[in-house]
Amino acid sequence: MTITDSKYTEVMHAVEAGFAKHPKRLPSWLFYDEAGDKIFQAIMHMPEYYLTSCEYEILQSNKDKLYQYFSKHDDAFDLIELGAGDGLKTEIILRHFQDRKAAFRYMPIDVSATVLSSLTHRLADILPKLVVHPVNNRYDAALRTLYNDDVNRKVFLFLGANIGNFDPHEAENFVSMIASRMRQGDQLLIGFDLKKDPRLIQAAYDDPHGITRQFNMNLLIRLNRELGATFIPDQFRHYPCYDPETGMTKSYLVSLRAQDVYIAALQTSVHFDRWEVIHTEVSQKYDIPMIETIAAASELEIVDFLYDCKHYFCDVLFKKKN
Repeated sequence: MTITDSKYTEVMHAVEAGFAKHPKRLPSWLFYDEAGDKIFQAIMHMPEYYLTSCEYEILQSNKDKLYQYFSKHDDAFDLIELGAGDGLKTEIILRHFQDRKAAFRYMPIDVSATVLSSLTHRLADILPKLVVHPVNNRYDAALRTLYNDDVNRKVFLFLGANIGNFDPHEAENFVSMIASRMRQGDQLLIGFDLKKDPRLIQAAYDDPHGITRQFNMNLLIRLNRELGATFIPDQFRHYPCYDPETGMTKSYLVSLRAQDVYIAALQTSVHFDRWEVIHTEVSQKYDIPMIETIAAASELEIVDFLYDCKHYFCDVLFKKKN
């Protein structure tokens, strides 16, 4: 397949850089093509994937508290959601804010044009008066654009435990980047998946239905389609593991044999030894001291901790220090 636009060029460069590393790795944003979006929707509805229901409970139970936090000055604000996805959880507060006549516009940011288009059209149907400004871009590029918009106070949402896609050091840097674009009065709500029974966490990433396996394998199918690669998915195995000491879940694709894969877009072959891995995803789990460390490193003040009834998950509200 010929690489003709910036999207595919970005994919090509990410794969070239990732396969030059040891161990080989691919960035997790590559999961989210049209097929990957649909598979992830299925993951979020798995009983083993507790994260979605826990955060849904938090937002439902605290929607009025969040309204009070975000609208306390009665001035207009931008509700900016990084990694908006399908927006089903966010819809809880969007509806409530509209019912309370909050003055805000919703700005969902997502790397997937497909899921962003679906979200925008759905919101137009169910909340026709809601002002929606979708941004199809990576986080850093979108934030640079938003930084130049000084019209409204800003409330950032980073839900769904997406912060877990970074290791702790990367998470500090990422939150610091957001904080650097916040002004006095701006707020940030982040969803953290908390440390818990290791078996519960392991099952969320290695479910008996094979949906998480399908999600991981779709990476290879995407590279075959978009970059003209010759991966045979059956020659790789999905392998996730959770380390309760560090709180880190990692996902890998493991080569079951020695093999060479040609990637037409790069005009090169990539060799895999038997049992060699491609590191595809990190999902970091947190405890309260780790969250406090992020706040301190980012020079943000913690306003509140919002928990589900089992304390499996926590949405943490931060604000810019005075």
